[in-house]
Amino acid sequence: MSNATNDAISTARSALAERIYRLTENDDHLMSDIPGLMLVRYENTTEPKSAMYEPCICLVAQGAKRVQLNDEEYVYDENHMLITSVGLPVMAHVLKASKEAPFLSLVLKIDLNMVAQLMVDSNLPVPRTRQTGRGMAVCEVSETLLDSFQRLVDLLDTPEDIPILSPLILKEILYRLLMGELGPRLRQIATAESHGQQVARTVDWLRDNYTKPLTVEVLAKRTGMSVSTFHHHFRAMTAMSPLQFQKWLRLHEARRLMLTESQDATTAALQVGYESPSQFSREYKRQFGEPPLRDIKNLHRQGRTEVVSGAA
Repeated sequence: MSNATNDAISTARSALAERIYRLTENDDHLMSDIPGLMLVRYENTTEPKSAMYEPCICLVAQGAKRVQLNDEEYVYDENHMLITSVGLPVMAHVLKASKEAPFLSLVLKIDLNMVAQLMVDSNLPVPRTRQTGRGMAVCEVSETLLDSFQRLVDLLDTPEDIPILSPLILKEILYRLLMGELGPRLRQIATAESHGQQVARTVDWLRDNYTKPLTVEVLAKRTGMSVSTFHHHFRAMTAMSPLQFQKWLRLHEARRLMLTESQDATTAALQVGYESPSQFSREYKRQFGEPPLRDIKNLHRQGRTEVVSGAA
């Protein structure tokens, strides 16, 4: 990358950071007037926190953040953005932030229907392989993509332009993603009947039905895949098995119920689908490092009343 390009990217990033800083002065998690766009600001680093990342783009204008997906770590900063193509449960925390230099970022939800329509409109080829890749990745931020995001955020200063111009810029951003190094992953998710899309549908179904008993055989049948094929593609995309995914959803919802709704461990365990409170306690300790009662007391002591968040 040439010095001129580096200078242009640095200038654009500084301008974007200034805009996010100004717009988040009164709301550090600003849901903007542009559909799917949130601006984020942290003035301190944070402890790891449970989060469900929706299909989205996370672009940092200043600072750095780490996301852990099962045993894998993804770090994104001023030079790297995070892209998630399917809903994934993670642990996330801000690595670099201070009052003098806050963590400043934007989160843009990915409209997979728009991705599919762009593939049709642009005559982009359907992926030849049905192999499924990980549903989360980090890549370098290009000058053209940074420019597109800068123009999108600029629209917040002229709200009357948002209805007409924001859809055009959103399409431009998705088009550039499709044409970039991570394009094949998005195409897999947006391509009808691909393994990637079938796994994404299963993820959505699990999130709505995690309290129900399930078997991998039943889930595989829903996708039309064999058990071994389904298990392979699910793990390839989410870095965990379907039963691990369900367990994560159950344990984190139970934790939320105990912390924010003052439910006892047994009631929370039964509500999220556990039949055995003792099994719940064992798996809870394995996940969070402490038995339920002790963990909730620690969270209250720390003043943490939110245990599940989005990509912010």
